[in-house]
Amino acid sequence: MEPSFLAGSRPCAGLRLRQLNWPNCVELPGYSVSAGKGKSPSSRPGQEPLNVFLHFLNLFFRTWFLSIIQDEFRTGKINLDKTLKLLTKLNIPFDYVHVKYVFKKTSNQPKTGSITIEEFRAIYRTLAHRSEIHELFCSYSPNRKILPEINLIEFLRKEQFVIDADEAIASQLIAKYEPIEEVQRKKQMSFEGFLRYMNSKDCLIFKREHTIVYQNMSYPLRDYFISSSHNTYLISDQLIGPSHLWGYSSALMKGCRCLEIDCWDGPQNDPIVYHGHTLTSKITFRTVIEVIDKYAFVVSEYPVVLSLENHCSPKQQEVMADYLETILGDKLLTTIIGDTFPTDLPSPEELKFKILVKNKKVGTLEETVLRRGLDSHGEIGEFVEEVEQSEDDEVDESTPSTPKSPLLKRRNAVKRSPPPPRKKRKIKKVKLAMELSELVIYTKAEKFKSFEHSRANQKFYEMNSIGEVKARKLAKQTANEFVLHTARFITRIYPKGTRATSSNYNPQEFWNVGCQMVALNFQTPGLQMELQNGKFMDNGCCGYLLKPEFMRDSATQFNPYNVTGNHNPITLSIRLISGYQLPPSNLSRTNKADPLVQIEIHGVPEDQVKQQTCVIKSNALCPRWNETFTFNVQVPELALVRFSVEEQISLAANEFLGQYTLPLLCMNKGYRHVPLFSKLGDRLDPASLFVYIWYY
Repeated sequence: MEPSFLAGSRPCAGLRLRQLNWPNCVELPGYSVSAGKGKSPSSRPGQEPLNVFLHFLNLFFRTWFLSIIQDEFRTGKINLDKTLKLLTKLNIPFDYVHVKYVFKKTSNQPKTGSITIEEFRAIYRTLAHRSEIHELFCSYSPNRKILPEINLIEFLRKEQFVIDADEAIASQLIAKYEPIEEVQRKKQMSFEGFLRYMNSKDCLIFKREHTIVYQNMSYPLRDYFISSSHNTYLISDQLIGPSHLWGYSSALMKGCRCLEIDCWDGPQNDPIVYHGHTLTSKITFRTVIEVIDKYAFVVSEYPVVLSLENHCSPKQQEVMADYLETILGDKLLTTIIGDTFPTDLPSPEELKFKILVKNKKVGTLEETVLRRGLDSHGEIGEFVEEVEQSEDDEVDESTPSTPKSPLLKRRNAVKRSPPPPRKKRKIKKVKLAMELSELVIYTKAEKFKSFEHSRANQKFYEMNSIGEVKARKLAKQTANEFVLHTARFITRIYPKGTRATSSNYNPQEFWNVGCQMVALNFQTPGLQMELQNGKFMDNGCCGYLLKPEFMRDSATQFNPYNVTGNHNPITLSIRLISGYQLPPSNLSRTNKADPLVQIEIHGVPEDQVKQQTCVIKSNALCPRWNETFTFNVQVPELALVRFSVEEQISLAANEFLGQYTLPLLCMNKGYRHVPLFSKLGDRLDPASLFVYIWYY
């Protein structure tokens, strides 16, 4: 009687094997059997049914494998290009440099640049059959060859923390990832299927449910961290670099929701955008608004804030207002939401597909509402503004500061000790075209004086911009007051003027005190932008993240420099198992590197920590670490986890190979793959780390 597991098998499989002279040594990983024989070397009496099953299982595997590659081997051998094509057909991710090296090493005829079917199988096993994943598969497979549905469910529940795993979920995974039809029909998973599942998006470290907007978007605007850019028009340095429209389209496509526009009087009454008093190139305000109109809501449907650094005359301010209204049309927010005057900011949900103008404003929002419908063309408003500046801080983010010569600094230090900072006070009159002023609704720019002054005088629709130097002092000296301030008002932080190369500060220190708009130079890669990109991957990359509840409480006692009370601390355990097709070293002529991995926690000062693996010599293809790291995190809501892969060049220097950063609370538990990104933020597929994550 024919065994039931043969039902539906292909009758011509054996014929195909003989026609192509399929090598006798082809079998499923971990099981050796000669073609046509059903017993393993260790078979014992009573095991014949199992061995017959395993023999036919190997036959199914060979049939499946052959059905994919046979056409390419009609002429006997294939070259590197066809090898890459077959790996793609087999759904095996690969890096060209690694495949090229393995191809050259495997081929018995490297001069002809071709390989046999046996050599291709060796390449396939080298790239696909990862021993660490096979060990995991065998630990749940009763015969080390097949994972029945019930065992797959057990694996999902125990190892992947899929608590609701059942037959339906297991069946979906088998149907999705099992490539051998005969095995799939039996609701089982072979190692080939398990391998494809473990390499899939279902096993990424980042929670799939966080790749869409899942947070409550109905709180007031101030209750969200907002992805923000500084001097968005610049794509290089702050002094002589080019201004380009790409800066705006690129930032918007990365989910940025607050863009900066430095506006100056241009020729022929046409405002221009550039970094004033520098040699940066100029672009027109009109084209900037056109690009924003085109890309504003491609990635996210939530509101965009245009932070205007307005240096234009009233006459050209009217031109700006006209461009904003005519180009943006209904997207531009020109009045309050609803019929009654508000007492609080609207939510991102209420402001979907709206563009808000942040600028100085004449009078109050109440007066603007009363003037609604009146023609303000030609009207100029004027108000007095007190400018207060300490010499060690920035007056105006748009005013560049040229770094002094180090030699000059040393000479001055020898002559005299620096005097204490002097405060300069002056009064200036600000003239605004009423047409532009009336477009400012919920984001009126208000000069920051002190936390006390804001508590007593600031309106809910007024927001502050504070330079990084002053903000850092406030955060360290009066952290809780800063948190209380950002619980009431939107606060924007911008880089100091001496950052002529467009370098960035660490945004984490300002997120720690609840600052909503922490503006960075998006054009400058590095750790700071990696933290920015990692943080805002959460909530569907929409550019808005709901702040923790303790940062939204107007009576909060939270202090990031002195964490007290119950903030739900967690213990995080990361077992770093292995790497896969890591980027080779720039110093290597082959695919080699000496990789190590640094795991960092970025959050409140108490949580900041870095741990490092050992160095694996000359192996970028599949290094194994099997090292476990434990972290105690006091404020997990603010914590980011960064994996940084580096090559040890010397005892004192490492070369960056790739990194991945994500919020701690976005991490999946269980066996997961960590994708890697380059310095420029490009994904380095298929380079990844294989880890086991657990926290409580």
